[in-house]
Amino acid sequence: MATVPSDADLQTTPFYDCHLAAGARMVNFAGWNMPVNYGSQIEEHHTVRRDAGMFDVSHMCALDLTGPDAQTFLRHLLANDAARLTAPGKALYSCMLNENGGVIDDLIIYRFADDDFRIVVNAGTAEGDIAWMRSQIARRMANVSLVPRRDLAMLAVQGPTAVERACRALPALAKLQAANALPGTFFAVREGDWFYARTGYTGEDGLELTLPASEAAACWKALLDAGVRPCGLGARDTLRLEAGMNLYGQDMDTTTSPLDAGLAWTVWLKDEARDFVGKDALVAHAAPKAFLGLILEAPGVLRAHMKVRTAQGGEGLTTSGSFSPTLEKSIGFARLPAGTQAGEAVEVEIRGKWASARTVKLPFVRNGKALV
Repeated sequence: MATVPSDADLQTTPFYDCHLAAGARMVNFAGWNMPVNYGSQIEEHHTVRRDAGMFDVSHMCALDLTGPDAQTFLRHLLANDAARLTAPGKALYSCMLNENGGVIDDLIIYRFADDDFRIVVNAGTAEGDIAWMRSQIARRMANVSLVPRRDLAMLAVQGPTAVERACRALPALAKLQAANALPGTFFAVREGDWFYARTGYTGEDGLELTLPASEAAACWKALLDAGVRPCGLGARDTLRLEAGMNLYGQDMDTTTSPLDAGLAWTVWLKDEARDFVGKDALVAHAAPKAFLGLILEAPGVLRAHMKVRTAQGGEGLTTSGSFSPTLEKSIGFARLPAGTQAGEAVEVEIRGKWASARTVKLPFVRNGKALV
């Protein structure tokens, strides 16, 4: 029988004491002791949509990939094409696939030069990702170095006032602002061990900060004093759901093609000469599933793994679902029969009964505005 790890067995981030001081309710998330909320999850959600909140994302893993073959190696490793990154600091979202076209992980890479990249991978897949990357490095005999940076802390500051408040809190960031050198959307600026990325997982503007672990507590306090509110995993999940952003392990996994997970836009096939892991499987993949949003039009709450019945008679399955604080309705993602379109009426099985819902194009919400 599997044993449930105790709190003492869980890993902690450099912000752990900050979470306790802020009254966080801590939970086991992928082997890490992480805050799920600090009070009202809905209030934390609204804070990010309307003002500024911060999330500890230090459980994720930053990797530095350097060496003469770095770009060539990434072009082989990922379904998206690292050669599309031509400007320093530019970011790229991609899936890393196995030979069958299943998603090992979804990740972000940042380019600083053709021989210098930062990769950020998910917490629950980090060790497997590193092992897979190293096996591919050895297989291709690539002249690169892959270094996990567990000496760093990561903090996402998100919301319409996030950049303004972060600049008020952090003098180095204010200096960049004064020099008109803040990173643009999906860009990053690196200064020593500090890394400022204009990326996020909420559908709002903001920054993802990477910094030395020894400076984590001071950074947290400065942001707190500037009016940035701590937010937990609960709000992060409803925010990403509203923003139409996939969660690894729910919306895709090693058995799921990105083509069936609404991620065809991350697969770069325009360069026919480029080979990458999983390409043959994707090219041969017939009739990809439709991946759409659902809005429940009956009482209840959508969750993952619920059956969906379409008007054409085919069945699908929800992959994520929750109550949307912004829309004040239950929403979810569903993988549906090929050809299903946004705007169709469907039914979802909830506790043995069929409830009416409708399909919509993702996202539900972006930059504080409802899009459905």
